[in-house]
Amino acid sequence: MKTLYWLTRDLRLHDNAAMLAASQSDMLLCVYVVDPRWFKPGPLQCRAMGSHRWRFLWQSLMALEKSLRPLGQRLHIAFGEPETVLPELVQNFSMDRVIRSRQPGTEEAGQWQSVKDRLPRTTFQQFETLSLFTEGSLPMTLEDLPGTFSQFRKQVEKAGQRHSEALRIRILTALPPPPGFPEDNRGECPPIPEPKHAIAFRGGEDAGLARLKEFVFQNHSIATYKETRNALDTWDASSKFSPWLANGCLSAREVAKTIEEYERTETSNESTYWLWFELLWREYYYWYALKHGANLFRRDGVQRKRRPWTFYGHRFMAWCQGNTEYPLVNAAMNQLRETGYMSNRARQLVASCFVNELELDWRYGAAWFQEQLIDYDVASNWGNWQYLAGVGADPRGLRQFNLEKQAREYDPDGEFVARWNGKADQPVGLHLVDAADWPV
Repeated sequence: MKTLYWLTRDLRLHDNAAMLAASQSDMLLCVYVVDPRWFKPGPLQCRAMGSHRWRFLWQSLMALEKSLRPLGQRLHIAFGEPETVLPELVQNFSMDRVIRSRQPGTEEAGQWQSVKDRLPRTTFQQFETLSLFTEGSLPMTLEDLPGTFSQFRKQVEKAGQRHSEALRIRILTALPPPPGFPEDNRGECPPIPEPKHAIAFRGGEDAGLARLKEFVFQNHSIATYKETRNALDTWDASSKFSPWLANGCLSAREVAKTIEEYERTETSNESTYWLWFELLWREYYYWYALKHGANLFRRDGVQRKRRPWTFYGHRFMAWCQGNTEYPLVNAAMNQLRETGYMSNRARQLVASCFVNELELDWRYGAAWFQEQLIDYDVASNWGNWQYLAGVGADPRGLRQFNLEKQAREYDPDGEFVARWNGKADQPVGLHLVDAADWPV
């Protein structure tokens, strides 16, 4: 059997069910498709992929290609639309099967279906590689997925699935040969921009595994995680696993297995549990996105709550550029724009400001995060924005943070604001309205 493996958010060899299935072939073509549409503005005024995301992704692709070569493989990187590129490769190399990892998101589902429609005689298979569990091992059906995370967590933990067989890890040591080494057009991909600041994150499987080992067993930061996780700008205050998880360089099951090992050999406390707790949040949003489909991206959210959202272009731009009346928000937005990352606490604060103080349509904020964040995850990003906007999985409804109180608590000496230039010289006020504003 000849197999084309369409790599997406599974850029690793460890714990990769799709790669394991691909290894059961006579010939194997490993393909990653860079879509030119990612780099063009979309309907919400943002690109699907900005420079920081692109840099991390490219590093991850180069790292994977390096890992594939000792196994007799290489990575075919194509620049084009998957709906066109993949059928051509299947036909040119007479492939019998196309496999990929299962993806949340309507665009991803649409592309998969489009490729299937163009290749009616080809076998198609999807595998769970982004999640802790498979759909069949969940303690509920996807249709019955609870409307809140708390209900989901209780059912998972009641079923005893924290320490389950789902955490078994498989490592590949060999792969079948490719059908030759076809030339690709990776040279047409956008250039990789140089970062303005020294970046602590580097893409790739080895880097992700190294960070996991560093945070858990070398620095023992996991043992104090619950106390430090809300820090705005400290490297070891939080795990920083998310960029590697989002790109599939690091397996969620590998993280869970490492937490379990630490609790068994070192210590088990509230902090070690809390890292598992947040890994489970990520899991919930994965299934949440698969259940709700297009409703994840609609203005009124999965709750169908109609709110008087409005779009003010100058407010949106001020928020993106760190030029609002709120120094803490500005600092966080400057950090995001210049590095592609911000802390979990900062994300909640800037989103609350966007929805409540600036009174903007939450979807534009989610789209800006999609462009900027190196750890962008379609399910977690849009699910969290709906949550903060009061149209998603939060049973309490619309949430609003007191920004002055948050600044006193998390940046009492103003160090974060000073480091990221949060005090705008001429901040854009809320009173400005111009003819370009329109309600939605």
